This record gives sequence, structure tokens and C-alpha cells, in this order.
Amino acid sequence: MMRDKFNEQLALLKQELMEMGELCEKVIELVASALSQGGGEETAEVAALDREIDEKERNIEAICLRLLLQQQPVAGDLRQVSAALKMVTDMERIGDQAEDIAEIIVYLGGRVPEESIQIREMAAAAIKMVTDSVNAYVKQDVAAAEEVIASDDIVDNYFGSVRKSLIGVIAQNPSDGEYALDLLMIAKYFERIGDHAANIAEWVLFSITGKKN
Repeated sequence: MMRDKFNEQLALLKQELMEMGELCEKVIELVASALSQGGGEETAEVAALDREIDEKERNIEAICLRLLLQQQPVAGDLRQVSAALKMVTDMERIGDQAEDIAEIIVYLGGRVPEESIQIREMAAAAIKMVTDSVNAYVKQDVAAAEEVIASDDIVDNYFGSVRKSLIGVIAQNPSDGEYALDLLMIAKYFERIGDHAANIAEWVLFSITGKKN
């Protein structure tokens, strides 16, 4: 009976994590779209989504605490619960960084950068990392988690390419320096989002194996 209750709560935890992951995917896509469209309504929606992400974090923490205090989990269960607590911290930071990106986009004044396509692709790669890391947790899939960690190189390569392009912009037109630096900061935030997704995958590995890469 106690085990049935634990499994029920663990299933709820996984469902909440999947929903939080979907919110993270949505907020990343929203700011990437806002950059391509020159801002607009998308940026106004980001703050509301970030609040939803924060609320999900609180819900998941409450479920984890109930599991720890009431269900007396064994070692493998304990790893799953403690990993979830770590994962939501990274997911919450993804929401914060998307909001930071939205704030910078407002300062671009509706200008759509040439680099927006590359940054959009970078965002898509980061979204896939978030999706795959959460799915790896739900399925307890070591290979999928390891693939997410390896995928961080893709996001890093996009960042390197965008940075090189923006350095060229500054060299050719110093008056555009502030604009280029704003774009570089946006790209840096997307790169950090990729890092957070890789961290999530690291915690997935821990939940399964008891070790991090």
C-alpha cells in the first residue's frame, strides 16, 4: 500500500516535470520568435510564462518534500526525488534567462538582426535539449541523457558562430557596437540555457546511476 502511494506520487512528479519542461520550451520559442519579429506581443507574454514556471517549481518542490517525508524512499527512489529538486532549479533559471532576453529585445527597438536566423536555430537546439532531458528522466534513459549532454556542443558552436559574426559587425560599423553587444548578450543567454539543459541531463544520469558525468 505504501509503495502504491509512492508510485502514484512519483507519477505525479514526472507529469509536473513534463509540464514544466513544456513551459520552458514555450518560453524559449517565444523569445526566439520575438527576436525574429522585432519584439511585439511575444515579449509581453514572457513574464507571465516565467511566473508559471516559478509556480511549477514550487509545486514540484512540494511533491518532492512529501515523497521524502512521508514515503521513506529507498536509495533509487531517493535519487529520483533529489535529482528532480536539482532539475527544477535549472528549469526555473531557463525561465529567468528567457525573461532577460525579452528585456534586451525591447531595447533593440523593433530591429530584426541578420543573425536572428542563427540565433533561432540555436534556440531550437536548446529547446530540443530541454525536451530530451525531461523525457530521459521520465523514461530513466541513460543513452538519451548522454545524448543531451553531447548536444551542448551544438549550442556552443552556434554561439561561437554568432559571436564571430557580431565581432565583424563591430569592426565594420563601430556605431553599431551597442546593438551588436545586445545581440551578443542574447546569444550568451541562449548558450546558458543550453548549459542548464545539459545540467538537467546530468541530474537524470545521477537519478539512474548514482553518478554524474
